[in-house]
Amino acid sequence: MTRLQEQTLSELSAAFDAPLPRVVTRTGTVLSCAGQTVQVAGLCGQAGIGARMVIDGTRRGDVIADDGQSVTVALYGSSQGLTSGLRAELVPESALRPGPDWLGKVLDYDGRDAFGTHPRPGQDAVDLFASPPPAGHRRTLGGRLTTGYAAIDTFLPLCRGQRMGLFAGSGVGKTSLLGGLAQGSNADVTVIALIGERGREVRSFVEEVVGPDAMRNTVVFAATSDQPPAAKLRAARLAMATAERFRDQGQHVLFLFDSLTRFAQAHREVALSVGETPALRAFPPSTFPALASLCERAGPGADGTGGDITAVFSVLVQGSDMEEPVADTVRGILDGHIILDRAIAESGRYPAIDIGRSISRALPNAASETENALLSSARSLLRSYEDGRLMVQSGLYAAGSDPVLDKAVACHPQFDTFLRQRNIATIDESFAGLQNAIGVTG
Repeated sequence: MTRLQEQTLSELSAAFDAPLPRVVTRTGTVLSCAGQTVQVAGLCGQAGIGARMVIDGTRRGDVIADDGQSVTVALYGSSQGLTSGLRAELVPESALRPGPDWLGKVLDYDGRDAFGTHPRPGQDAVDLFASPPPAGHRRTLGGRLTTGYAAIDTFLPLCRGQRMGLFAGSGVGKTSLLGGLAQGSNADVTVIALIGERGREVRSFVEEVVGPDAMRNTVVFAATSDQPPAAKLRAARLAMATAERFRDQGQHVLFLFDSLTRFAQAHREVALSVGETPALRAFPPSTFPALASLCERAGPGADGTGGDITAVFSVLVQGSDMEEPVADTVRGILDGHIILDRAIAESGRYPAIDIGRSISRALPNAASETENALLSSARSLLRSYEDGRLMVQSGLYAAGSDPVLDKAVACHPQFDTFLRQRNIATIDESFAGLQNAIGVTG
């Protein structure tokens, strides 16, 4: 036997004596089903948090907990018909690659259109749980954007990279205002997330409120109210990741999110299903960091990049309670808030913005000294009118008793008309209209 044959025989003998490599099991068994979650045995230590699972070959979901004995899977669809003993398979996360072909479409939580197909992908995959740009390297807010709404372009300026909250009850014009912002936007791309929206309203919002012209540069992600909470959370994060992808390509993105309240409610359902302790109004503590994490991903880009995400997040205020947990938390995260008031809407004034209770943290830096002085005078007159309105309407006020209130009453009809105006071409035109409304000469 030659030396080479001896060496080969020795290597083969060592290979046979070596322990066999461990076979990684990528399937498990359903232990139990409850609500929109499934307990799966056999995949602990292999299926990490966020891993994709397929139950019984068709039902998909995410791993949301691992207790060492089984993993908990939150389903994207119905659990109807599932039983214990079914096969559960760990599958790779599908790479979602937003690209230009996504614009003009309405997509679901997995990037599929109404026909169940994926638009042509872009070059780079997105991370649904991406971190925001480093705080120390983010640019400051850019210049003011023209929205076309007189009230916003003067009292509540929206600047490039700003994150604004839109607080409203149901039926006061929140959706119409968001659609108007999409129509009047001069951003490169608009990304809209409709989370928990009524199914019948998605199409009307796209076709009638946003319109075909604005949709050419817009992508809409929809997870309707009947869908499980896991689908709503994934749709929200996919919408944000898509906005980040266009931002990283140097584009200015307008991000419209409706609504953070339904996102928080979906997160609460998922968190409570794995045993988190309910706290404020049954929201577990982890819901509020999830809100902050989502909102912080919007805003100015990092130094050296040209893209920014200007965001408007709506908050559904139940019972007009601005102190409820979600509304109170979000006000502290965002760069201002626009409050829509039901009484104003019932009076017939749209957008029903309560100027006195709304604020943009872009001021005073976003306006000139002259503009800030004009805004201060207008707010003073508005506050004086609101304080004396009941006395004037009841006939208890004698004209001439208060010169400021007299002027506020005299200019209120013009001021009310000014606050209704939209489709104004420039910010200068809006300020000129405000000057005329309160009787201030330039």
